[in-house]
Amino acid sequence: MEPSDKHWHNKAAWDRLAKKQDRLARPAREIDFADPLGSVDGPGWLGGNIFGKRVLCLAAGGGRQGPIYAAAGAKVTVVDLSPVMLELDKKVAAERKLNLRTLETSMDELSELGDGTFDIVIHPVSTCYLPDVAKTYHEVARVLAVGGIYISQHKQPTSMQAGIEPEHGSYRLQQSYFFKRPLPAAAKPNLVREDGTQEYIHRWEELIGHMCRAGLFIEDLTEPLHARPDAAVGSFEHRSQFIAPYVRIKARKYGETKTKSTLIQP
Repeated sequence: MEPSDKHWHNKAAWDRLAKKQDRLARPAREIDFADPLGSVDGPGWLGGNIFGKRVLCLAAGGGRQGPIYAAAGAKVTVVDLSPVMLELDKKVAAERKLNLRTLETSMDELSELGDGTFDIVIHPVSTCYLPDVAKTYHEVARVLAVGGIYISQHKQPTSMQAGIEPEHGSYRLQQSYFFKRPLPAAAKPNLVREDGTQEYIHRWEELIGHMCRAGLFIEDLTEPLHARPDAAVGSFEHRSQFIAPYVRIKARKYGETKTKSTLIQP
C-alpha cells in the first residue's frame, strides 16, 4: 500500500525507530520462546492453545509479536506500515523456520485480506497513531471469522492528556479531552510517547464505543500494571501510580443471530 498523507509521518518515524533499534523495535528474546503463548497472553484470554489458528498481528512489526505467536503454533500474518519493522519479523521467522508472512499496509487499510480469514487478531498499542479508529475496528470485524477474538491494547486518554514531568509530585492535564489535532511533540524522550511519531487522543467513546458499533462485543478489560510505589519521582513507574498508561481489551465477533441479551446469560 502506498501510504496516504495521514500515514507518511508515522511510517517514516517507525522506519527511523527500527533502524536505531528502539525498545519497541527489538526482536523477541530467547526466553520468550521457552513458553511463547505464556509470554504474551498473561490473562489467559486465548485458552492456552492456538495451534493451527489463523492469527493477524495488526500494526505489530518489530520481530516480537508475530514470531512469538507463530512459535506457539499459529499461522501468522503480520501487518505493519513500516517495511523496516517488517524486516525484523522476516529475519526472526527465517532463523526459526516459523509459519509467518508479512503485509506492508496500514491498520485501517486491510483490503488485501479477505472477509472472515482470521480466528484471532492481536493489536498492540498503535491506535494512537491514527486520527480516527472507527475504520480500523470495522476492518478488524470484517477480517475476523464469526466467534473470532480481538485483543487490543491502547494508550489511555488521560495518559495522552497529561504532562510527562511531575509538578509538585503529581501530573497535570495539559490537553483537552476533545483535542483533535496531533499532540505536540514531547520535550524529551520518554516511555509514554514514541519519539518522532504523530499521536492522537482517543476518547473512551471512540476506543470502546466504536469497537461495539463495529460488531465486536467486549468480554474483558484489564489495565496492565506499571506502577511501583518505590519508583523515582518523574519515572514512568512513578507516573503510572497516578495515571494508568494502557488498557487491554478482549472482544469477540458474534454472528448476526447473537444478541446482547444472550451474551449476559450465565
